[in-house]
Amino acid sequence: MNLNLIKYPIILAILLLTLVSCDSTEDKKGRFLLKGNEKLKENDLTGAIAYYDEALIIDSEFNDALLNRAIVYERLNRLDLAIADYSKILSNKNSMDTLVYFQRGLAYLDNGEYYKALSDAEKLIEIYDTNWKPYFLMGLVKEQLADLDGALMAFEKGLSINPSNNDLLVNQATIHYYKKDYDEAIALLDQAEKNNPKEANIYNLRSMISFDMKAYQAAFDWVEKAIALNVNEAYYYNNRGLYRLFLDDLEKGLEDINFSLKKNPTNPFAWRNKGIYYFMKGEKSLAIKYLEDALKNNPDMDLAQYYYDQSLSL
Repeated sequence: MNLNLIKYPIILAILLLTLVSCDSTEDKKGRFLLKGNEKLKENDLTGAIAYYDEALIIDSEFNDALLNRAIVYERLNRLDLAIADYSKILSNKNSMDTLVYFQRGLAYLDNGEYYKALSDAEKLIEIYDTNWKPYFLMGLVKEQLADLDGALMAFEKGLSINPSNNDLLVNQATIHYYKKDYDEAIALLDQAEKNNPKEANIYNLRSMISFDMKAYQAAFDWVEKAIALNVNEAYYYNNRGLYRLFLDDLEKGLEDINFSLKKNPTNPFAWRNKGIYYFMKGEKSLAIKYLEDALKNNPDMDLAQYYYDQSLSL
């Protein structure tokens, strides 16, 4: 697997659930829920959690507050707390089970608990096999378990239910990219771009394909388009930094890589790219340090072993 790809190009929508009965705002827990939702609209995530906490002090099984709090925890990368809230809802046995299995499966996935995510995907398919989301989740899990054929089958099944779904199309294209089936990947990206030309992940993946084909300027141009559409994604800057290294623009490349690391300090692809920078600068010890860190995290990472071996010879 090469460069940096957002594994899950689905955006979790915060569910701004409101109470509909005339007297619901008189209910204390309902008022706290509504206040929490207002904080979400203001993007005050910690403020929202505080109000959901107050609602849950009144009723510890208030599923609306548990669900919203869990999704906020997930956005804050407090995954263990999100998973605990999702699990609490499921223990209450209610009509939100399909949504919660999906959200908990994504949280397990982000938390590296792949077999628990697999179990949620299987359960979701069992109870909701007419919807595309169970197959989307299954495809993501299979990808992380290095079962690329299984991932393709899951995404294809999801597309048979929802043929114009860009999350499925881009992820299917990603699997073809991993398998070096570039023509298949590009055809799927063409379809996704027709559906939604403002989807940034399309252009990030196009940039990665171009880089693999040694078309470095095209790779740079594609990732520039991705950044224009989503200026907050750390992976895009890391990719642009790598392309700049190969375009002999080393210092700007390092700026992009460091900017990416500020947003996501634990990204091993950024460690690798920084190692490549130091190799190109002839700084042996720093090149070896960063490339070693990348290889410890992912021994099969593209480019890392090659540049590590080259660095030993400096």
